[in-house]
Amino acid sequence: MRGYEEELQSEQDYVDGLYTRLDAERARVRDRYRAAMRDKDRELVDRDAEVRALAKQAARLDVADNGLCFGRLDSVTGEPSYIGRIGVFDEDDDYEPLLLDWRAPAARAFYTATAAHPEGMRRRRQFHSRGRTLREFTDEVLGRPEADSDDSSAVSADQALLAAVNAPRGEGMRDIVATIQSEQDEIIRHDHPGVLVIEGGPGTGKTVVALHRVAYLLYTQRERVESHGVLVVGPNAAFLDHIGRVLPSLGESNVVFMTPGDLVPGLHVAAEDAPEVARLKGSLQMLDVLAAAVADRQTLPDEPLLIELSDVAVRIDAETAQWAREEARSSGHPHNEARAVFTDIVTYVLTERAIARIGRGWLTRDDKDAWEQLRTNLIEELADNDAFKAALDQLWPKLTPEDLLAQLYSSPKRLRAAGADPMLAREDGQAWTVSDVALLDELVDLLGGVNTEAELAAERQRQAEADYAAEVLEGLISREDLMDDEDHLIAQDLLYAEDLADRFIERDNRELAERAAADRDWTYRHVVVDEAQELSAMDWRVLMRRCPGKSFTIVGDLAQRRSMAGAISWAEMLDPYVPGRWVYRSLSVNYRTPAEIMAVAAGVLAEFAPHVQPPESVRSCGVAPWSRQVTSDEISSAIADFVADEAEREGTSVVIGPPGVPGVVPASETKGLEFDAVLVVEPERILADGPRGAAELYVALTRATQRLGVLHRDPLPQSLSALEPVSDAAGRSHCR
Repeated sequence: MRGYEEELQSEQDYVDGLYTRLDAERARVRDRYRAAMRDKDRELVDRDAEVRALAKQAARLDVADNGLCFGRLDSVTGEPSYIGRIGVFDEDDDYEPLLLDWRAPAARAFYTATAAHPEGMRRRRQFHSRGRTLREFTDEVLGRPEADSDDSSAVSADQALLAAVNAPRGEGMRDIVATIQSEQDEIIRHDHPGVLVIEGGPGTGKTVVALHRVAYLLYTQRERVESHGVLVVGPNAAFLDHIGRVLPSLGESNVVFMTPGDLVPGLHVAAEDAPEVARLKGSLQMLDVLAAAVADRQTLPDEPLLIELSDVAVRIDAETAQWAREEARSSGHPHNEARAVFTDIVTYVLTERAIARIGRGWLTRDDKDAWEQLRTNLIEELADNDAFKAALDQLWPKLTPEDLLAQLYSSPKRLRAAGADPMLAREDGQAWTVSDVALLDELVDLLGGVNTEAELAAERQRQAEADYAAEVLEGLISREDLMDDEDHLIAQDLLYAEDLADRFIERDNRELAERAAADRDWTYRHVVVDEAQELSAMDWRVLMRRCPGKSFTIVGDLAQRRSMAGAISWAEMLDPYVPGRWVYRSLSVNYRTPAEIMAVAAGVLAEFAPHVQPPESVRSCGVAPWSRQVTSDEISSAIADFVADEAEREGTSVVIGPPGVPGVVPASETKGLEFDAVLVVEPERILADGPRGAAELYVALTRATQRLGVLHRDPLPQSLSALEPVSDAAGRSHCR
């Protein structure tokens, strides 16, 4: 048997060969990219498509440089298979795989094979590298461990995993492509075409599993998924920053990241309503309120509205307006589009009345052309009449979602007319909240579009360009008689004025993610929703509109729900949209939180969700979570001591507390995040802050991967009795 160092060098030689091929492929792609950029003879659209495709290919190859190959599988027949971030093939040997993409079916045993169920494998080897250099490898013998019991490199299968979870945290979430566990792999590769719900307690890796599932879907269904992209929805901007590197590190870029406050283009909302108001706005009862609010703006005149024309005065009475309103409503069009129906009916009535009065005495039944000309003149005069325009705006105004909702909130009268709870009232001009975004999105469909002045100006500009193109085309046609070849195709045969005008249009060269984020009507092939338990029924309507195919990966933990508008059960939220098309999977192993810290958090969980089993931690820790009682005057200095102490350590830290305490972050802003060290300030106030205070505290306590401390003024609640009281900040060791 070769010695360890000799075996390590052999593996290094193999990996060097993979990097040689990677470098060659990268150079080839870059040469093609530069050639495509210089190619001026091709159609612009075709060239842009190739340039974009090559840029993405180059980006994937660049990403693969970091940890290109991270493992090897040996079958019972002795055949080795190397596993890595991308596939590498031998072009000279019928494209035999030299490196399997981790998502390939043949690579699955790397994550799922065990000693009891080896799946035809004899050994799993995991590489630990820095840059392109292999530092070491560890082996796990599968199937018949006694056969290699003398192999000094054979170690516990948990070593690579524990090394990863114990490593200090950086600025963002890391991918787990080299350490995916069996229960995680089953979810990542799940082929259910509808909605997959992944539930798990803190630290179970549900978020990173969902992101790896996106990478897997893009690998197996790239043509279908990539063209429309993937939407990832997270609770706040800090969370999206935290997870934002995972998919790019796996070579995937056609992904849009949003919070619920970003789902309407142009809005970036983070403010939250009071819990009860959020519950009201998130309820499906708001559908009736919004519909009634729109209907309330479609009014009838209390007194007839006078319209003075050049030869006659006419009036819009309640009967005419009611007929027009009924026709407009029954058209099925959104409010702003139905205004055209309303206008047509009113115009018809007023025109007929005016014709009858003007034409009486000087026109006979036989004067059909004169009658028709009179009708045309009256219609044109009405269209330009300021009083008529004002009457239309009064009876059937053009509305934007923002105007309608703001005017609804600021008017007790309109709230009553819409059947809304008076609790929704607020002052005019107040900023939007996250709960308003779903209502504004709903109103987009109820109201339809409004042609703004900018849009009308753009249309006039387009028409002017078409007119100019028509002149150019006419000039080309006028020179037809100068052509000798009578069979020669002239310009008119080839294009119309509008075609020529289109050549003036600036092409949209934005990346897919940028275009999708700016387009409210963009639809995605797949949507990932994290912290999904916080979303309201109205939020789900927005998301279902964004993905007509109803392909979702939903990530959450009902026990961590803090929003009164959030999910009580997954069935309640999903059955109205995808009955029978959603499946549930759970994760039960805590890879982040050490057992000592989880024991403290479990005490809080038992208080507010006694039926929920806390996830089981894979590691213990030599650091006891501590508590320290301080006075109001001591809080600031105690926080400063913690911050200074952690600044000397490797890793990340955070101070979490109730709103209003200087220097702390609310628990709601740390959801989904993780830190090496966490200091929780005044947990008694977190518990007392609203109906979901216990869930907030549970979130705060489970953010730490290494060290947890608690500062309190009042006596600790019984649920935190597992904390070790200290006189100053303690606990300087790392978990193991």
